[in-house]
Amino acid sequence: MSRIANIDHSQITENPKLDTHSKALKVNLDKRRYGTFAEIGAGQEVVRWFFRVGGAAGTIAKSMSAYDMAVSDAIYGPCDRYVSRARLESMLDHEYRLNIDRLGPLRGESTSFFCFANTVSARNFQGTNDCHGWMGVRFQIYPRDQESQIIIHVRMLDNENLLQQEALGIVGVNLLFGAFFLHHEPELLVESLLDNLSTQRVEVDMIEFSGIGFRTVDNRLMSLKLVQMGLSKAAMFDASGKVLQPSEVFHKKPILVERGSFRPVTNTNLDMLHCAKENFAKYLPAEDKKNVVAVTEITMRNLQTTDNFSTRDFLARADMLGACGMTVLISDYFEYYRLAAYLNNMNKGKRIGLVMGVPSLLDLFDPVYYKTLEGGILESFGRLFKNELKLLVYPYKPEGLDEVQTASNLTFTPDLQKLFGYLVDNQCIFDLDNYDPACLPIFSRDVIKRIKAGDPSWEKMVPSPVAKIIRERNLLGYHSPNSSH
Repeated sequence: MSRIANIDHSQITENPKLDTHSKALKVNLDKRRYGTFAEIGAGQEVVRWFFRVGGAAGTIAKSMSAYDMAVSDAIYGPCDRYVSRARLESMLDHEYRLNIDRLGPLRGESTSFFCFANTVSARNFQGTNDCHGWMGVRFQIYPRDQESQIIIHVRMLDNENLLQQEALGIVGVNLLFGAFFLHHEPELLVESLLDNLSTQRVEVDMIEFSGIGFRTVDNRLMSLKLVQMGLSKAAMFDASGKVLQPSEVFHKKPILVERGSFRPVTNTNLDMLHCAKENFAKYLPAEDKKNVVAVTEITMRNLQTTDNFSTRDFLARADMLGACGMTVLISDYFEYYRLAAYLNNMNKGKRIGLVMGVPSLLDLFDPVYYKTLEGGILESFGRLFKNELKLLVYPYKPEGLDEVQTASNLTFTPDLQKLFGYLVDNQCIFDLDNYDPACLPIFSRDVIKRIKAGDPSWEKMVPSPVAKIIRERNLLGYHSPNSSH
């Protein structure tokens, strides 16, 4: 208790950059908060902080670890995977309900109840496992309030078990502190998750806000924030805007990726993915054909191609892709070989296909992009085509030319032509020949040009749900004929 007496509590309240000890102590000294810690795997690393700093009796109603699988199932119900979102949510459901039922009648008028839970797989003795975990907090912002919730998925990057446990404890304190004291500023909460840590030790590749306290939060923006802040190299959400955890979506499934700026989504974008799906399936085992995960990917560089990057622009692209039924991956992997390495790690060696147009293929063979690699373009291609990755090339018809450019009729410098021929001969690169010729003349830049010029022909160049969004929101320079009235 002597450490508590020596701390200036006013400084704890005002200082936005607190150390982990001060954060845990501030939580303990908040008389409104009372609840449960339930942790599976990697020890009781989060609750340990709150016991250590003192004053825990005013915060902790119960601390437990159902470490044995049979015990865990008996309390929370059976599950297929113990380190999963499903297990985390069953823990939060069970423990939060017990708090309300057992403690609500006694102190519900003055207490904001919470439940913190995590289920984690830290580095095993052999060092062969995937080191990651799910962590969440369900809580009342005010006494008798409806519940609010934050769930995150973390990856521990330290090479030692003890260091991973230490990092896990710090992230947990940051999450609980953020939920209690930064819930009104979710962007600041996201930024604070790695306080007193670094991205070399921990990644946060999914975050989801829900409940009464976060009813105005758009989780797609929070996903973008993770990548912008460097907390993760990639984030993902489905057509409805629900955030996804990439390793769970991609787990042991073939992946097909179309990269683009999607500003706006055009008929060509949809035709590329349609053609690629049909061709990609030909190279898959029978058991994998129905399990292909198709995603549209936007790199941070593509999001920042405009002079004035804005959340409105990002959400517009996300909504247009969602209206077309697309799952979206936001990534910081500009180089294709880095994207391929990430996807290989996610799907455990299943087949990967990248669909691209001829201009992107030409860029891929430009040695200027590989000057930072000791092995240059050969090293990058060695990484890219690992595990039989396929490049599915959509044709290109430049304006004013009659000939359609395909992978089959491209020419390179002599040194690159042999490399290109080798990759084609080994079916690493192949043409998509099932395309719709009407889509070849359509380019996003031309769509925008026609929109700004008031030329209504642009509407035939994009899917009808996309045209509707552009008209209703006056996007990309579009002005409704009635907008001046």
